[in-house]
Formats: sequence, C-alpha cells, structure tokens
Amino acid sequence: MDPDTVLATQPIKRPTEWKPEEVILYHLGLGAGAHPVDAEHLRYVFEADLKVLPTFGVITAQPVARELLTAPGIVFDPTLMLHGEQELVVHRQLPALGAGTTSTGRIVGLYDKGKAAVLVTEVVLADGGVPLCTNRFSSFLRGAGGFGGDPGPATSKRTPARAPDAVYELRTLPQQAALYRLTGDHNPLHIDPEFAERAGFQRPITHGLCTWGMACKLVVDEILGGETTAVGSWGGRFSGVVYPGETLIVSTWQDADRIAVEVSSKERAEPVLSNGSLTIRQ
Repeated sequence: MDPDTVLATQPIKRPTEWKPEEVILYHLGLGAGAHPVDAEHLRYVFEADLKVLPTFGVITAQPVARELLTAPGIVFDPTLMLHGEQELVVHRQLPALGAGTTSTGRIVGLYDKGKAAVLVTEVVLADGGVPLCTNRFSSFLRGAGGFGGDPGPATSKRTPARAPDAVYELRTLPQQAALYRLTGDHNPLHIDPEFAERAGFQRPITHGLCTWGMACKLVVDEILGGETTAVGSWGGRFSGVVYPGETLIVSTWQDADRIAVEVSSKERAEPVLSNGSLTIRQ
C-alpha cells in the first residue's frame, strides 16, 4: 500500500441516473412489500405514489466507490475486504427518477490498523450541481496494513448508557442476500458458498448495507411515522455478519433530534451493526 499515491488520487465524476424500478428493487431487497394491502407500505413498491428511502443514495454511489478501490497505490486481497462503516448525509429528498444527476467521488482517508488498512471514500450525488446526499464508505482491508501510516481518529460511542427505549424484531429472508445483490453489489461473498468459506465464513453472508438499510427503514416506519424526509443523516459500524434467514434485534434510544441504534443477531446473540445514529430533520 502506497499512502502518498493513494491520497493523491484525483476526484472522479460520473453521470448517475436511475428509474423508479431500481428504487422499488432496492426496497424489495430490504424486505419491503410484506404488507400488500397497507397503503403506506405499498408506497415503497408501487410506482403510482413511490416514496424513496434516503438509503437508496448508497446504491447511486456504489459504482464510483468501487472505481476508487482500483486507484493507483491501493493493494489488497478482495476476498479479505469487509465493509467497516457507512455514513450518509441527506441534503435533499431523493427523487424516484434520477436524470441529469452526477456522482463525484474522492479518497478522503487511508489508515493503518496494523494487520489491516481502512480506506475511506466519499461520494456526493448532485442534481444540477446541488447536492442530494453524501456517502462515506469505510472499507476494512484485511492483510493490507503495516505500511506505517496514520492509525486514524478514535471513534466515539453513540449509544446512551441506559436501557433502550424500544426493541424490535426484524426477520430476514433466506433469499435476502440473493435478492439484494440485484441492486448492484455482486460480490460472490454473498452468494457463493466456496468463496464465503475461503473468506472465513460458514456460508454466504448478507450485505452489510442491506442490514444498514433495513435498520434505517425500521426506524422510519416505527418511529418517524413513515416519513422518509425526516432523516437528516444515518450511519453505523458493521460489527458482525448476518446470515440470511436470521432475525435481527433492533434496539433504539431516542433523544430530541437523534436516534441511536444497535442491531444484533437473535440466533447468535452477537452484534452486527453498532454505533448507529440517525439524526432527525427538524
């Protein structure tokens, strides 16, 4: 890994467009559509009055984020890469139809964790030069550390030191990863048993961004009254894996303008998403 070369990478800008069908497919990948006669739930999967979860912004950002992983100076084994953290800032409501929009990506950090490196990329989605949302991807590259670089900033804990205000159960589908990968992330880690075993897992795992999106959707539906426009930002750390078919335990703590979130696997009693924080747009 060559930090000087990596951090000198020039920003890249690409046209980014989408149709309502892609938004619907993303929502289906998060489990939407389970209540086929509920008008508010139908709005996630019916184009007649389609609402867009803010986390759809991560789908628009992924092609540019993946391109940045191939920048000069970056050396790692793809089978050992994990998604470390994801942060989303919502500037404006995302439309159901994206036309004339662009994504601009840049590398904003490279940290040496000893046995691993953390690469941080940022992608801004804009419409006519006006930002819609900003995504920050933190990629945990196992085996790529030890180059003598900055270890990175310390992470502050976002969860209050009290019992959660509410706890929810959210069941995932056995085919969750197979469905979610159709949104554009075709990493074989989520579908190929042999590849998953080589990467050190019992079997294919669910995309971390799927769990991340499901947790945000639950907060929107259960706490924010289904108002997708109420999300100002959402982020969290991927602290474990989810196997398709498991049940998620989502714990929440609400303050005036922020909701802290922790997600664990019910079956294994292990954390899968920690340090979650959703800010409420006032």
